[in-house]
Amino acid sequence: MRLDRAIWTGATALAVGVLTAGLIALGGVLFVQDSAAEVAGAPLGPGGIGALTSMAPAGFVGSAACANCHAVETRDWLSSRHAHAMSRATPETVLGDFGGPRIEHKGSSARFFRDGPRYMVETDGASGRRETFEITDTFGVYPLQQYLVTFPDGRRQALPFAYDTRPAAQGGERWFHLYPDQMITASDPLHWTGAMQNWNFMCAECHSTALRKNYDAAANRFDTSFSEISVGCEACHGPARGHVAWAEGGRSPADTLKGFASVAASRPAPDWSIDPANGSPAAGVSRPAGDEVETCARCHARRGILSEDWQPGQPLTQTHLPSYLSEGLFDADGVMRDEVFNDHSFKQSLMYAKGVICSDCHEPHSAKLRAPGAAVCGQCHQAERFETTAHTGHTPGPNAPDCISCHMPARTYMVVDKRHDHSFRIPRPDLSVALGTTNTCNACHADKTAGWAAAAIERWHGPERKGFQSWAYAFHQARAGEPEARDKLIALATAPAVPAITRATAVAELQAFPSIATEEAVYKALSDPDPLVRIAALQGQAGQSLERRWLRVSPLLSDPVAGVRIEAAQQLADQPLAALTPPDRERLQAAFGAYEAAQRLNADRIEARAALGGFLLRRGDVAGAEAEFLAGLKLEPGAAALSVNLADLYRAEGREQEAQAVLRRSIGIVPDAAGPHHALALSLIRQRNYAEAIDELERAWRLAPEDARYGYVYAVALQSLGRAADSQAVTTEALRHNPNDVDLLSLALNDALQAGDVARARAYVAKLALLRPDDTEILRLKNHLR
Repeated sequence: MRLDRAIWTGATALAVGVLTAGLIALGGVLFVQDSAAEVAGAPLGPGGIGALTSMAPAGFVGSAACANCHAVETRDWLSSRHAHAMSRATPETVLGDFGGPRIEHKGSSARFFRDGPRYMVETDGASGRRETFEITDTFGVYPLQQYLVTFPDGRRQALPFAYDTRPAAQGGERWFHLYPDQMITASDPLHWTGAMQNWNFMCAECHSTALRKNYDAAANRFDTSFSEISVGCEACHGPARGHVAWAEGGRSPADTLKGFASVAASRPAPDWSIDPANGSPAAGVSRPAGDEVETCARCHARRGILSEDWQPGQPLTQTHLPSYLSEGLFDADGVMRDEVFNDHSFKQSLMYAKGVICSDCHEPHSAKLRAPGAAVCGQCHQAERFETTAHTGHTPGPNAPDCISCHMPARTYMVVDKRHDHSFRIPRPDLSVALGTTNTCNACHADKTAGWAAAAIERWHGPERKGFQSWAYAFHQARAGEPEARDKLIALATAPAVPAITRATAVAELQAFPSIATEEAVYKALSDPDPLVRIAALQGQAGQSLERRWLRVSPLLSDPVAGVRIEAAQQLADQPLAALTPPDRERLQAAFGAYEAAQRLNADRIEARAALGGFLLRRGDVAGAEAEFLAGLKLEPGAAALSVNLADLYRAEGREQEAQAVLRRSIGIVPDAAGPHHALALSLIRQRNYAEAIDELERAWRLAPEDARYGYVYAVALQSLGRAADSQAVTTEALRHNPNDVDLLSLALNDALQAGDVARARAYVAKLALLRPDDTEILRLKNHLR
């Protein structure tokens, strides 16, 4: 579990556990240890792999209960990393060297040693002083293993030093730091004792079965429980007590779910017959909602959690909120950049569109490929057609690139963990030339330029680049704020053949390009068949009047997917209940309750505290909002955004001195955070303390020149103080960072008009007309300056 400075959730490395064999009584039946566990070399027994804990939720029986009827599947599962996702630290599970080595890293160090049967580490604690901690759990098996420390308040924290479990010949059998280029002190948010390295929130759901976080917000402690310490059968299939009863009771064919409350939806039988014309399957198959891919996506996706009540057969958005193909997480072309796992990449692929599921390539219980290496592609693609010089541009042979190296580019995470992108795209070095994206050709030919690689591909396959993914230019231009992005984004958002994850991202990006056409596209997306697209469209209603929001959003209060209803509640937080009919009031109150429950589930996180505080404030509950903001600051006193939120609440309540005190306290803790400086400046302006205010505005802008708002407000303030030349200089500099910001362009336009510089004014108006094509005042001015 390596966490970067952007907070994330999802699946990471897996772990290994080996425990005691013997007889186990579960689900009212005595199960005898069979050969499945012995074949895998891992015992299945009391307290061991597949064992049920005393804290298991109702209906869970433990993986050991599956072994008698499903011996082959159990054998395969026991050999998988899922079965070994986490373990207590024992001689059988700990792979690292605890013989006393000391590891140094940029001012910090750790010494790993044994204290009798206990595994120990001496390193810097939360205070920055060296302390000794007992390691309670292993976390990871290959190519690395991490270690967890359990604290008295129930927190399990992941140490920053991990053990490389690869063979020494591959560079393994060594300790290393997960942030090799960073010095991380005790005050850093990434320090191992902090919230960003907390197992209970960041890792536990995807490394255990039937997890209940059980965070006590009043006491600020965890009593986290699970039915199995690792990823067991019921993590994917759901609670199995009903299934065991069905098996014992005669296996009634009338029970199509075989005793389970729900199951993943099955697709129709696919026909992967190869078309000899192109060497690939000619047909696809329809994909039902809640299929196997959604089961895997619960952990193999970048997402946040809304509810712990997951069950197979439902869309991920019923209990989780997936990310978009956002900048920083993905390149503009959709290739993974940060640790995003496989779901978002796979859902961009033509294979997903054709109905391919995870188990077509991966055996579902062992998770191994169904054929070695690129041979797995040969299940559906004619190898003799593609393993040729005509296709690859390389002479066939042992060192020639294969399907995986060309169509599944890899990135290395956590220093040693190489992972392949699952979007199965054609290599596009031409996009690298134009947009600066990565490409798989230069991953091998690092000594060559992207232009060289693009020219080679053009020689082999002609000047036209074909491929299923075609959104790189749209997202690249959108992130640069270029007005040309609008039409491209609208085309993506409204095309049913475009993958849903891409449509949702396009809808989200469109919010930066307001126009009548944009509004129509976002409104249309409210009825998109995919729930994530509907969620993005709901978020796009934020700027509408309450009356229009109610008309557009209220129908989605009855949406079948909980994530959509929760977002609808957020968009209607300021809707007075008294103005509604009883049925509408009931629907909205139910959605409000679901929204609050989702935030309170994550009350250990400042993001949830901030979100709930803002929601309550819009509901008119000032005291409740204040309590949430204060609780968040108690969790993280240096949370700059929370301080700004609390100060704004105090401002609205006329409590200006309290607002300033909050902001000054935040600046004292995190002096390099721009937000509190900017907010303090606005407070000082309201108090007519202009001299200090202008200093704070400058400080905020210098700290975050990429934030257009800071530059704009600072320039306006300078102008108000009669410092026109300084204001123009700030505007010019701010536009270098934000050349398409409407406010900055408007300010520069006014400066040009006042100076009588018609040519410069025309240039600004022309750009503003592209950014705001329906603004009548801009169009009038454009005509006037002709």
